[in-house]
Amino acid sequence: MTPRRTLPALALAAAATLAFAPTAAAVPHTANFACQGNTPLGAQNFTFTQNAEVTAPATVAPGGGLTVVIDPAPNTVPTSVNGYTVRRVQTLALKVPIPANSTYVSATLSGGSNVGTTSLSVSGGIATLSASGPIAGGATFELPTVTVQLTAGASGTIQTKLHGTSYSDPGLTFTAVVSSFIGNVNVPTRCYPDPNPVITTTTIG
Repeated sequence: MTPRRTLPALALAAAATLAFAPTAAAVPHTANFACQGNTPLGAQNFTFTQNAEVTAPATVAPGGGLTVVIDPAPNTVPTSVNGYTVRRVQTLALKVPIPANSTYVSATLSGGSNVGTTSLSVSGGIATLSASGPIAGGATFELPTVTVQLTAGASGTIQTKLHGTSYSDPGLTFTAVVSSFIGNVNVPTRCYPDPNPVITTTTIG
């Protein structure tokens, strides 16, 4: 006959399971982007900052599933850049690599405001969050939260960071519409995170 476990015993067993379960902590991160806009008068360099909280578990079993959540904070489009009045920003695209030692399973978007139509695509090991806009100069906006499901590899670490190493390999792109002496001008803009540190690390094991 199988012995019956009392409620206190079950409670203790559940507490022990929770005590040894991997925990996911939200890591605040400030991404500092170096940006370059292509204007009719030549390149214009400037900076752009985006805060976010990134959540990932500290550990995961080999072959196990894990969830990474990227939650961008509200931000504001500048009213002017290098003396140019910003009318609006549109066609934003933010890139995040699928981490090494993991396999992409699925992703969902939630929330976000004042960014138009949003979508997420994955190709070549890079997830791209797109937002159509437009977002007026001086307006507050919030990109949607990205929740990514991954499968861990056999060993090593799974590290979250942003994509981009230079203006020719950008991690953030958008088109700014600015005022000039010839009227409103579309300014294609490319940005990369500088610096680009590891945000979260999950150890497989």
